[in-house]
Amino acid sequence: MLNMTAPKILAFAGSSRGASLNKLLLAVAAEGARAAGADVTLVDLRDYPMPIYDGDDEMRSGVPGNALALRGLIADHDALLVATPEYNGSVSALLKNALDWCSRPVDGEDGLLPYRGKMVGLLAASMGPFGGIRAVAHARGIFSKMGAVVLPDEVLLAQAQQAFDAGGNLLNETSRKLARQLGANLAVQAARYAA
Repeated sequence: MLNMTAPKILAFAGSSRGASLNKLLLAVAAEGARAAGADVTLVDLRDYPMPIYDGDDEMRSGVPGNALALRGLIADHDALLVATPEYNGSVSALLKNALDWCSRPVDGEDGLLPYRGKMVGLLAASMGPFGGIRAVAHARGIFSKMGAVVLPDEVLLAQAQQAFDAGGNLLNETSRKLARQLGANLAVQAARYAA
């Protein structure tokens, strides 16, 4: 348990699937963050639908309401816990589009302000043999470019379609421990950074 004010962590996966393996992995890491004293808010990007980013649409209509709402959540939290699927060697369009919309300037405020100095922990679950390593590398680059502080450690879960039981429990004890440790480490680092 932390001896500082409990950090607020916003957790989401870059997958729209209801039975997303990344959402299952994210839940394990969120448990670790809560056990370390963090206040974790899990959100589903499906609840924040946005059009594909288009500068002309932005000029005509402004930033969509769902992007403003998600941007507000990002700004109101001390850290982000993000699980990304790997689509053709990179992050999902859903994740990239949400991050792009939430990085737009609003009412004269710097578009990247919600991300600057924000602690980020990254995970990936993949059905392939490499555990989403390319998607995590791309996500690391994106968040770093936006000014976030990405934890050096990450959790990569390969062959994820075989990693969970019917109840969504992560079967491998080592994988479970690593995911929980990432969440706990994010909580500790975010609390230290905020202090």
